[in-house]
Amino acid sequence: MSTANRYQHIKSTKPILGKARKLKDLMLKSDNRICADCGAPDPKWASANIGVFLCLKCGDVHRALGPDVSKVLSVTLDDWSDSDIDSMVEVGGNSYANSIYEAFLPKDHPKPKLNSTMEYRTKFIRAKYETQDFLTPSLRIASKGSFNSTNSVKSVTSNFTSTSISGKHVAEDTREFVGELNITVVRGIQLAVRDMLTSDPYVILLLGEQKAQTTVKPSDLNPVWNEVLKLSVPRNYGPLKLQVYDHDTFSADDIMGEAEIDLQPMITAAMAFGDPSRIGDMQIGRWFMTKDNALLKDSTVNVVAGKVKQEVHLKLQNVESGEIELELEWVPIL
Repeated sequence: MSTANRYQHIKSTKPILGKARKLKDLMLKSDNRICADCGAPDPKWASANIGVFLCLKCGDVHRALGPDVSKVLSVTLDDWSDSDIDSMVEVGGNSYANSIYEAFLPKDHPKPKLNSTMEYRTKFIRAKYETQDFLTPSLRIASKGSFNSTNSVKSVTSNFTSTSISGKHVAEDTREFVGELNITVVRGIQLAVRDMLTSDPYVILLLGEQKAQTTVKPSDLNPVWNEVLKLSVPRNYGPLKLQVYDHDTFSADDIMGEAEIDLQPMITAAMAFGDPSRIGDMQIGRWFMTKDNALLKDSTVNVVAGKVKQEVHLKLQNVESGEIELELEWVPIL
């Protein structure tokens, strides 16, 4: 069945059609074109409450866990409610969900493959979602064996609206900003030439209406900045946008590439763990490299000396060459 026909069985009311378009767009992202659990191509099933796309075999295992653990729907045959579509879209798909559910997947515990036995497939899926063995206890959404219909990645991110950093309940959070980022622009690597033989690069960071900029590094294709730029994170934050320019004295500055940094894995993990000064050094999350982002390798979120930090290595987009290394530090607003 073609992509255009996959959603022909979804309810035809106007609200559903509009949301079904968002679901279809989500499914077309490269990381959602494979099964979240085994990597099989062209998944035609999904767990609406967990927020992942699944192949038939993994979907069967999820269905056996029961709808309180995983609500399995066909993306071609079943009717999707508004809330089911909202859950999928809010989570963001396989990469976002896996950054939570597989944050602590041991290297000696490989994921199932396309040809894995049902026994191993079942063992892995139950450990991942039912007993949540690959999350640390403080990040587990529910206690082992006691899942409920609301447990999903969005249950973690709902901390923004239901709790403060310290865990104290608030009736309504009206803060404009939920935290701050200290972003160290470490260095550039093999940046593009925009003058005769070199460039005069500088970096701009954009978050919402905010803008921050590094100094210009004259005649340097491998500049080292180690400059800290500070930005506040609004409640409804989007991606952190990075742009590199070549400074020109007598004409407009030339673009030398750009990239986007997804802040959700870092902020979700930081909010779930609470005050980092109360826990030891450890990994608490991960942003996965996919074809849809600019990462050169997976980016882990770690607590280091009581601070939440994330090292990011980016390949600049829409340019012939260039890489940028950053270090992000999350500072909660208490």
